Amino acid sequence: MGNSEGAYLGIDISARSTVLSIYKSNMDEPATVSTILGEENYSIPTVLAKRYGMGQWFFGDEAISKSRTKEAMLVDDLYTLALKNEEVFVDGESFQARELMVIYFNKLFAIPGPMAAMGDIEKLVVCVDQVNLEVMELMNYIISRLSIDSNRLMLIDRNECFYFYALSQRPELFLYSVALFDYSGSNMISCVLNRNQSTRPQMITLDVVNHGDITDNRDEKFDEIIADTFGSTLFSSVYLVGDGFDGEWMKVSLARLCKGRKVFMGKNLYSKGACYAGYTKDGKRDWPFIYIGDNDLKLNLSIKILENNVMKFFTLIDAGQSWYDAKGECEVILDGEPELEFYIQRPESREAHTEVLELTDMPKRENRTTRLRIEASPISDVAVSIVITDLGFGEISPSSGKSWEHTISIK
Repeated sequence: MGNSEGAYLGIDISARSTVLSIYKSNMDEPATVSTILGEENYSIPTVLAKRYGMGQWFFGDEAISKSRTKEAMLVDDLYTLALKNEEVFVDGESFQARELMVIYFNKLFAIPGPMAAMGDIEKLVVCVDQVNLEVMELMNYIISRLSIDSNRLMLIDRNECFYFYALSQRPELFLYSVALFDYSGSNMISCVLNRNQSTRPQMITLDVVNHGDITDNRDEKFDEIIADTFGSTLFSSVYLVGDGFDGEWMKVSLARLCKGRKVFMGKNLYSKGACYAGYTKDGKRDWPFIYIGDNDLKLNLSIKILENNVMKFFTLIDAGQSWYDAKGECEVILDGEPELEFYIQRPESREAHTEVLELTDMPKRENRTTRLRIEASPISDVAVSIVITDLGFGEISPSSGKSWEHTISIK
């Protein structure tokens, strides 16, 4: 395929560093961008530096180097400051931290190599430790300044990136359970992926444990963590991510890790997983799995409608979508009593319960001469706000302007 096909960008960003990967359908796997051609220099410090007395900006390792030689002034807490929407003083000038993050992203996108052949951005998938409103507001601001449509932005946490990455590998690597150990800071975090193969689609669960600070006797302590995490469960593969695994300190622990299972170590798992997430959620490939993460909706919400004399369910909200992004809307013609029946279902259950919303004080009209707009907006991962508006029926029945609000949540 040519460059006209859109690319899926996965950006794993934290206060310390950023990793950027690119994926297109003609690629075997995502490619991770290195700041040095021919080398695997994937981890880019999330910093900027301004050359003294000039409007020139440096980023990443070059920013740190220029600040050390006193050629430029470093902004080293850039991401955290931008999340708080704070003002930053650099070389006697005032800047909005969010604007500096726009400069940082522009620098990222200008890295030579795979970025030059990227073409249009189909989806920009940003991976963070935890998705929240501050992250959403910051990233929406950045993409608006970069003239990227908001529909092309996807936010995802690292656990979900691991889920998409692990299940995008060869099937023998997830035949049994899969483990991730993240040693990015001083804390060690484990994440175990399990599949329920009796459900369709297969329900995926992630068991995440923070094992706390590990600074002394690392080999011995990590060996204990491995033993506790694995127990008697069979594991097909293990992934190690984070700077903490650098060096050759793993001896006893590595021997336990490698016993009967494949072990992989790297720093671009999350950014590659973000690429796979964007590609998969766009429906570009079959995906026989479902995972409901911390930010994902825990309910399906639908109504029963009659269309072309066929009774069917119309889905307003799908479980598994991020509650920050999900919205549902439809228009219906009221048939019968002034009430609407909603069906609420957990994704792991075949049973649904119903809630009937009575439209009190609805103007009396002939049957089937009332058109209603139904809007569904999640307010958390387990609750959805419903707004129903009376649209009337053209000149026959003018709109009353009435609306009804209700919150539906899983029991």
